[in-house]
Amino acid sequence: MGRIVNPLRIRSLPLIAVLTWGLSTLSWADDDENEKKSAALPLEELQLFADVYELIRNNYVEEMDDKTLINLAIRGMLEGLDPHSAYLEPDDFDSLQFNTSGAFGGVGIEVDMHEGLIRVVSPMDGTPAAKAGLLAGDLIFELDGKPVKGMNLKDAIDYLRGEPGSKVELGIFREGSKDPLRFSLVRDEIKVASVRYRMEEGRFGYIRISQFQENTADDVRDAIEELRESNAEGLILDLRNNPGGVLDAAVGVSDAFLNQGVIVSTRGRAPSSVVTFNARPTNTAAGRIPTVVLVNAGSASASEIVAGALQDHKRALIVGTPSFGKGSVQTVLPLKKEFALKLTTARYYTPKGRSIQAEGIEPDIQVSQGTFQATDAESMYYKERDLSRHLNNEKGDDDKKSKKKSTKRSRDFQLAQALTVLKGIVLTQKQP
Repeated sequence: MGRIVNPLRIRSLPLIAVLTWGLSTLSWADDDENEKKSAALPLEELQLFADVYELIRNNYVEEMDDKTLINLAIRGMLEGLDPHSAYLEPDDFDSLQFNTSGAFGGVGIEVDMHEGLIRVVSPMDGTPAAKAGLLAGDLIFELDGKPVKGMNLKDAIDYLRGEPGSKVELGIFREGSKDPLRFSLVRDEIKVASVRYRMEEGRFGYIRISQFQENTADDVRDAIEELRESNAEGLILDLRNNPGGVLDAAVGVSDAFLNQGVIVSTRGRAPSSVVTFNARPTNTAAGRIPTVVLVNAGSASASEIVAGALQDHKRALIVGTPSFGKGSVQTVLPLKKEFALKLTTARYYTPKGRSIQAEGIEPDIQVSQGTFQATDAESMYYKERDLSRHLNNEKGDDDKKSKKKSTKRSRDFQLAQALTVLKGIVLTQKQP
């Protein structure tokens, strides 16, 4: 059947980098089985298709060439299957392969279709979309004043992509907002650094994965090692608004926390789609360091594989809100002349055999995002630093810096609660 790219791209065709599992060979069925299927072609239905094709070609109000009609027929067939299967023409296929590098021209959002509109699944960290304030769940109803209704997902994605420096105007419906919102975005070269990390409160390691790329697992291992050298007592793995990516990266990140057992399995109709990935003791980087994983509705696909694996093995506590719920596997099947199909070929399952398709990962501790606000009772009290001409701390501006850090963290309620949970785990483990 040719060479395969991306047997587990766990998300709709994105504006962000589309990553691959690698190149391999896919054997769908033996020759005898293929012959049996060929012999059972639905001739009556194919004749009906040919009749419709001829009627359109001869009677449609505008002349349509054969190539256009065939492409439309193929697109319609795939779009009728599920939201993630698609027909890739040469430009699409090239973009799919090019985007494995993590660099492309666009605005930096993951999207899917929702009731005829384009829904923002996740804005990527540091991209024009994120900087402008787009949020997961926003519905795009206009692109440069043109209605999105009637566009398919590919057309919308093609429109949003473009040369760095060019502009695109978005009309947005947002839940809780009475009036439509307007955003003017300047396209940029999107280079997504998939892993960032730091110490929190001098005691706990924080690792943020924005997307699963080819080098993500190695970068996470390096982050864990540096955080352990900084004497991190626990880890927070932040997978919020992570739209997924390459399967190998999800397996590798899970492997960094597990030393045995199943990480994920995939099952479909073709024998080659039945695969089980197991943890390897030699790949463990985090050891038994206490870990909390943050997820939300923007955590999808590869993110859900990692969260599901660590949850089923009781290796980490999952904190946040239910994840996106995409539990299907897409395989890119090359065709002749650089055409390809992106086809849903399997479902994936957590170590305990759970399918999260359309359900998502349920957190062990549900925490919705919010902000800290002083209660009325608390607001009645003044502190020393509120008094006019109060003496500064001997350490100079440390008090102000501390206050700024506290204010910054107060904007991320989920992270603050994850830290609280992690402190409790660490304290419990220290008890004799």
